[in-house]
Amino acid sequence: MSKLAEKVQQELIHAIENDELVLPTLPEVALRVREAAEDPDVGIPQISKVIGNDAALTARIIKVVNSPLLRSNKEITDLQMAVSRLGINYTCNLATGLAMEQMFQATSDVVDRKMREVWNKSTEIAGICHVLCRHYTRLMPDQATLAGLVHQIGVLPILTYAEEHNELLADSISLNHVIEQIHPIIGDKILRTWEFPEPIAIVPSQYLDFTRDSAKADYVDIVQVATLQSYLGSEHPYTQLDWSKVPAFTKLGLDPQVDMQADEDMSAAMEAAMSMLQ
Repeated sequence: MSKLAEKVQQELIHAIENDELVLPTLPEVALRVREAAEDPDVGIPQISKVIGNDAALTARIIKVVNSPLLRSNKEITDLQMAVSRLGINYTCNLATGLAMEQMFQATSDVVDRKMREVWNKSTEIAGICHVLCRHYTRLMPDQATLAGLVHQIGVLPILTYAEEHNELLADSISLNHVIEQIHPIIGDKILRTWEFPEPIAIVPSQYLDFTRDSAKADYVDIVQVATLQSYLGSEHPYTQLDWSKVPAFTKLGLDPQVDMQADEDMSAAMEAAMSMLQ
């Protein structure tokens, strides 16, 4: 590890341990959606009103409900109908996840590019999570999608730090190393600060532990398998691992030797899931 990476890592860990790291806050619309969803008496009109204040988010929710994965017999053009079709919990999780795209923007081109890269990878993995969850578990697809969208959220404060430290920005190897080492612990901290449910809050720090073996399949397993699947066909180091030793595959009932994307139906479902999030 370079001296620079080591120095940055120590500074960030010190800031985390002393609660000095400025963590990002959820976008306003996501906060309002979650607040509304916590009201046991909330109805479709109230949720629709909150989401309806954000035109871009409204368009995304309508796009999702009309995607090949979820499409009903007729096209849905109205937000209330979309919420009614998806259900309040599904809509709220989706709205929370999609609203986060607003956070992946920066003032410098280098950081902006990196943030786009992280967000695009997160939406790709979230799409695979959605399909894995529906086909191989009894867990909630909306929660799995949200887990996929937030699993790299810890990268944000590191990139914000890099924006203010040119020497780190100029050294992409050190920057990538710091991201790799630290984003999992920061990710957990952010999700706990945002009061995300525990099964999702633990995803950032645990999805890269390929020896992890929990009692039963959970959202960490789904994000883990989705991450590995997303690198199939590339020369990424994850493709060199022995996937047969990754317990998550067994828990999902998946053969690690099988390329899910070679299955036409699964491949089409994944494409649909990814495009509905983009």
